[in-house]
Formats: sequence, C-alpha cells, structure tokens
Amino acid sequence: MAKIWVEAYGCSASFADSEMISGLVVNGGHTLAENPSDADLNVIVTCSVKDATADKMVHRIKRLRSKPLVVAGCLPKAETTTVEKFSPKASLLGPNSLGKTLAIIDSTLRGQKRIELEDSDITKIGLPKVRLNSAIGIVEIASGCMSECTFCQTKIAKGEIQSFRMGDIVRQVRYEVEDGCKEVWLTSTDNGCYGFDIGTDLPNLVNAVSQIEHNFMIRVGMMNPMYMPRIREGLLESFESPKVFKFIHIPVQSGSNKVLKDMKRGHTEEVFRKSNELFRKKFGRFTVSTDIIVGFPTETEDDFEQTVDLIEETRPDIINLSRYSARLGTKAASMDQIDVSEIMQRSKTVFDMVSRIAQERNQEWVGWKGEVLFDEISDNTTKGRNYAYKPVIIEDKVKMGQRVQIKITRATKHALYGQIAS
Repeated sequence: MAKIWVEAYGCSASFADSEMISGLVVNGGHTLAENPSDADLNVIVTCSVKDATADKMVHRIKRLRSKPLVVAGCLPKAETTTVEKFSPKASLLGPNSLGKTLAIIDSTLRGQKRIELEDSDITKIGLPKVRLNSAIGIVEIASGCMSECTFCQTKIAKGEIQSFRMGDIVRQVRYEVEDGCKEVWLTSTDNGCYGFDIGTDLPNLVNAVSQIEHNFMIRVGMMNPMYMPRIREGLLESFESPKVFKFIHIPVQSGSNKVLKDMKRGHTEEVFRKSNELFRKKFGRFTVSTDIIVGFPTETEDDFEQTVDLIEETRPDIINLSRYSARLGTKAASMDQIDVSEIMQRSKTVFDMVSRIAQERNQEWVGWKGEVLFDEISDNTTKGRNYAYKPVIIEDKVKMGQRVQIKITRATKHALYGQIAS
C-alpha cells in the first residue's frame, strides 16, 4: 500500500479523469496523499491546449519528478517527447487508458517506467471515483471529437468521437445524484457531436437525464458551434426543463469567417450569433459563454475588428480569451506567425472590452431575488449558482448542496454578491 498524490489541470473532463484515477487508486488498496511531499508517488493529469498551459505542466512535472511520477492526460499523448525530455523516468498514461492506472502505478513504484498511451479503455462510465467536490458529479459522455481544427492538439490526444451509451450515462447520473450530488456536469471534448456515432444526439441525452426522479441541476458542457444548426431546435426544447442550468458554452473563436475557415472550425460567425439570439430570446436571462483566440496566423487587422464587432454586438456573459500560440503537431504551427507584440496588443483590446461587458451583464442582476444552489464552501468562500449558472457569493453560512433564496445586492465582472432573502 502506498500514498498517492493526484492533481489535475485543464477542462472538466481532465478533472473527471483525475476523480476516476483517485477512485481506482483507493479501490486498489492505496491511499490518497494530502500533498505531494507526503506521497510515495505523484500523478499529474495534464492539459496541453495552449503554450501557457503546457509551460505550467512542464513546471509542475519538474516539481513532482523528485518522487516516482505518472504523467497522465493529454500532454503525454500529444507531446510524448516533451514529457520525456523533462522527466525521462516518468511513466505515461493516456486519457483513454485509465484502466491501466493500477498497473502503471505498481510498475512505477517498483522503479520500472511504463507507457500506456493506446486507446485501450474508451468508456469511462461506471469507474470508481473520489469526487473533488461532494456536491458535483462530473460525468463524461464521450471521448474525442469530430473536428479538425488547425490550432488544436486535443484531436491528437483523444482521437475521433466515441460516444458512451445513453443508458449507461443515465445510470451513472442517477448513481451520482443518489450518492448526494446536487449538481451534475455533462462533459466531453465536444458535447455538440455527442451521439452522432451511435444514432442519437445531445438533446435526447439531456431529456433522458432530466427525467431522473431527483432534485438536482444539470450543467451542459462545451459544444462547438458547427453542430448547433443540427441540434439547436432540440436543445432549445430540452433546456425547458427546470433541472437544466440556463447556460451554454459555444466557442466561436473568431468573428471573421475567413479566419474560421482557416481554423477549419466548420461554422460561421452567423451560427454563433443566431444561437446566442435564440437562447436569450426564449429564456430571457441566459448565460452565454464563448472562447476567443486572437492572433491566429492568418488574422488581419480587419479580421480582428470583425471579432471586436461580434463581441460588442452579441455581448457574451463569459469570454475565455486566448492569445494564439503554435502547438506541436498542428497545421497552424507551420503557418507564418504574427508578431507577438501585435498579438499582445489585440489581446489587451479584447480583454478590456470583455471586462466591461462582463461587469455590465452582471450588473443587470442586481436586485434579483431567487434560489441559489450552493456548491463551493470553504473557510473563505460561500459560493453557489443561480438558475443561469451565475456565480453568487454570500457572507452567510449555509450547507453544501443547500438551496437558499438570495437577493443580489451588488455585482463585479466575476460574480454576483448577495444575502439571504428575508
């Protein structure tokens, strides 16, 4: 029996993987360490989506390699040589090889490096897990995607779409809820194409999960806009369920159709604009999250201005802003790159605008009174989410998973602040 430290970075699917790795560790007779220094072996579940993230992963790998180390997640699959350069003795575990977790840990503890990067265990439904948050159940619904984005390493790491069976997902969600979860996240590389390979789709899944007979909320994770025309009408109907957070994450990436074509995104800016309009028109207060990349190699000043115009006109509540960086193995990495100083300037322009819009969107909630589900409680923070998945912070003490009537008294660009309503 050994003490194992597990830490994770990146998307919610990576955190779900870390929960399952921890569950397999405990089921295998080991214990989870409280910090890396107390561990006999360290596991890091990595992300490689952009340069800054990959640099952080390398920094953590260097810090953790003084102990036997397993590097899991996307980075060892997409950039094996990078991991081996900075930690030659580390064992490598791919994102679709979780069934090999115990074998790779046992080998590494004996001083034997082991590499398991093949897609040997695609389905992740039903694996044991140790939750990072007792109120939230993260359920992976698929692995891989159908896109061929020229800037992204995720396809290299996770491959083609492999949707998990709807019945298995529903059973997993029911287990999570009966085990105490008040909030369930449906997550994958791209929820938008869920089910296309097995004869179903995301709206059907959301409907099935919504029918589970318990009091809980559902957060539908990221979906690429290219599939919205195919599933949008069904999704608008499935979101009518009071169990579904009125929140969508649809990464547009650019406001220029020329750049979107060069990115091989498969959608136009009009698709994002229409989706934004329809969900807000139907549900009123509705949270729209998107992603923007500035400085893609073919982005001209005019292309950039089109992105600025799109943001100003659609006013997303949340924008995850990234400065383009070339990722190893991607098509865009071989293109002529834009000067870094120009990318920085464009990034600052968008950042300032995003901050202003986020503040203005949140300010609209001041005076609102309604139910908030509290899912993050610590010594310093009591935070929950309202029906539109807006983060709500209060000073009062409540229980994890409790629903409380709250009145919003002020707002920042990051969150709403309130107090328990009398």
